[in-house]
Amino acid sequence: MPGLQIAVIGAGPAGLMAAEVLAQGGAGVTVYDAMPSAGRKFLMAGRGGLNLTHSEELPKFLARYREAMPRLAPAITAFPPDALRQWSEQLGQATFVGSSGRVFPEAFKASPLLRAWLRRLDSRGMQLKLRHRWTGWDDEQGRLLFETPDGQRAIEARATVLALGGASWPRLGSDGAWAGILAARGVTIAPLRSANCGFTVPWSDIFRDRFEGHPLQGIALSFGGQSVRGEAVITRTGIEGGAIYSLSADLREAILSSGQAMLHLALRPDLPMNELAARLSAPKGKQSFSNWLRKAARLSPAGIGLLQEAAAISGASLSSLPAEKLAGLINAVPVQLNGVAAIARAISTAGGIAFDELDADFMIRRLPGVFASGEMLDWEAPTGGYLLQASFATGAVAGSGALKWLARQS
Repeated sequence: MPGLQIAVIGAGPAGLMAAEVLAQGGAGVTVYDAMPSAGRKFLMAGRGGLNLTHSEELPKFLARYREAMPRLAPAITAFPPDALRQWSEQLGQATFVGSSGRVFPEAFKASPLLRAWLRRLDSRGMQLKLRHRWTGWDDEQGRLLFETPDGQRAIEARATVLALGGASWPRLGSDGAWAGILAARGVTIAPLRSANCGFTVPWSDIFRDRFEGHPLQGIALSFGGQSVRGEAVITRTGIEGGAIYSLSADLREAILSSGQAMLHLALRPDLPMNELAARLSAPKGKQSFSNWLRKAARLSPAGIGLLQEAAAISGASLSSLPAEKLAGLINAVPVQLNGVAAIARAISTAGGIAFDELDADFMIRRLPGVFASGEMLDWEAPTGGYLLQASFATGAVAGSGALKWLARQS
């Protein structure tokens, strides 16, 4: 179908994958993005090592998407992790599986992959229009409207793929402004909320000033019958980090429901309780209590600070606790969360276009010829490659759906 012009709005992974499928299908494609360059958030995601996907078995992989799994499973099954790895290797970016099962490009960064991808898309005829902020449609003619440095532009397109991201890290381009545009057209939008995010904690001034930025390593976190191992970081306003993100969906919902959530931290999860209690039965001698605790239980200063915070809240004296109770506290330190970190600081976004608004090809039923993909849709997933995998996969399905829709129109 040469010559059929399709607009893709958003130059992140979902949008560029939709553009690739469309270009391969013979359609003329123009990708529009509000930012001065493509893939801003994609590049940010790769700053600490680009986690493309995960190597675990597909059934377990799909379960990571929780309630959205039935709606995302067809897209991810059609473009699974192995296909994403093969696609990366075709761009000259071989991948490897890390010790945690996560999949990374050997370059470990996003920029080489993005550059190779944009070169290939350019060779296939894709046009890229930057500094074009989508503002909706021209009601009279149905044209797409964009704000540009040269003023407003109206663009005609035979079909449109929306891939505008969520609302996290708005300075990188995904500000969630599309939600109001689509809601005005009658499209149901689940409220956008922070996902893979930190939480606020009412730290004491002493703890906040002393331990802001300190890591908590080798810990286990427990909430609602779930327990995860990993790391966290104390922030001035609360706590964040990989282990926190793993529980963030349930923690967020608890806070939205009741205003707080009680998280428990195990500072020495590898030590059996009886062994830890035995260590804490050793005489202190002339050591200060904190120094003795650091040596006997091998706790970090931040870990000891957390124990002191918990004791202060309960009115207990740490130094007077029996060894068994002190051991129990060390491996179940209560931390009261009283708020969710701002969505602008979250890694990703929950909420978005309700799946009931979409057909099997991700076309918005109320807006024929308009498809949606990526983080705009109402799903969330933990970090570990699941976010990018679903973005790539839904972009591929939306691009394929647009090709099928155009063929039917012809």
